[in-house]
Amino acid sequence: MITNYLEEQKKKLNTIRNDLKIAIIGLGYVGLPLSVAFGKHFQTLGYDINYLRIRELLNGIDYTQELSNEQIAEAIFLNFTTKIEELQGADIFIIAVPTPVDVSKRPDLSFLQNASRGIGKLLKKNSIVIYESTVYPGCTEEECVPILEKESGLIFNQDFFCGYSPERINPGDPTRPITSIRKVTSGSTPEVAEFIDQLYKRVITAGTFKASSIRVAEASKAIENAQRDVNISFMNELALLFDKLNIDTHDVLEAAATKWNFLNFKPGLVGGHCIGVDPYYLLHKAESVGYHPQVLLSGRRINDQMGVYIANKVVKLMIRKGHKIDGSRVLILGITYKENCPDIRNSKVIDVIRELKEFGLKVEVWDPVASAETVYQELSIRLISQPSGTYDSIILAVAHQPFLSLCWDSIKNENTIIYDVKSVLDQALVTARL
Repeated sequence: MITNYLEEQKKKLNTIRNDLKIAIIGLGYVGLPLSVAFGKHFQTLGYDINYLRIRELLNGIDYTQELSNEQIAEAIFLNFTTKIEELQGADIFIIAVPTPVDVSKRPDLSFLQNASRGIGKLLKKNSIVIYESTVYPGCTEEECVPILEKESGLIFNQDFFCGYSPERINPGDPTRPITSIRKVTSGSTPEVAEFIDQLYKRVITAGTFKASSIRVAEASKAIENAQRDVNISFMNELALLFDKLNIDTHDVLEAAATKWNFLNFKPGLVGGHCIGVDPYYLLHKAESVGYHPQVLLSGRRINDQMGVYIANKVVKLMIRKGHKIDGSRVLILGITYKENCPDIRNSKVIDVIRELKEFGLKVEVWDPVASAETVYQELSIRLISQPSGTYDSIILAVAHQPFLSLCWDSIKNENTIIYDVKSVLDQALVTARL
């Protein structure tokens, strides 16, 4: 009986620290910190199809720069593998693979489906599969569970069980490790939900929140980032308006922020693996049931056009200063989607670069935080190792720490256009800001 099984597992949680076996599938920005957290308490095996990733992790190297060698070594019950058959015998399977969108902005569930197929073959009586990947409400039970049943030959909620605990990770932020961010949990039965909640409580020091169902947990994740997307889109729309009115957007926001309940959102490029992607999952599900969201869709349209707007604004500023556009040199500072983080997934800086090249500008990109090899492989852009000479225009696209202490006099002249996307530079230095 599942009740007896769960009671036995609870005893393990309290008394036999290394008896419960956990397998984590996907060792990216989410899966690795999760593996390390669980690996301090339970026998944990992290799995990834990327052989190079596993080889580096076995040597204590994390290319995401989220964890140090010492932090990985603290997980004394953790090991890594590229062989999925080695996950055989695990009690808990936690899936943390990417859920991107395709070129048409439709959910790409291929990683999730492939992971489910692989894990389905390994399920045993009373296995629990927990999904952390961002999905739309209903995806776990409608898309993943049937795959698990087919591959395992087992019956859902009789022979095996599922849960959903959406990832909450903030890449590039050492002040908020995974254990310090409160976790939403859920399960396919009340007993399983309680067990999963207790499991995460062992590693999440900030505590947990047990949602009433898997669908509720899935929806909570979707709206977390959709809410930010909509709020930033409003700021971006204001930036577009105030540009036409010749008003500095940040001066307006600074004044408005003196009211106690004014929300602190700023305009900018909205990329990354969450905010720029998750709303499309919610849109997909909404449209599948015949509802066509207006606010979500309009917010996405505004945010997706900001890269083109920034490029065109810079070109206009250059024309006003008498620059010959074709052949002029432009330096882009930063290619990642956020500051002090090497993650380039869905970076909207690429939109700025492409638009500038359409005008015939010679664009150079410098990012000391990003991996030059990864940027070339993923985006076909060669990063420069250092700026050389002076530029006709410089765009601060990402507020990496090294950029805040630049010797600007060595890369600009009196006619250089400096555009500050992040509004972090001295106003006396910049020509304009978003």
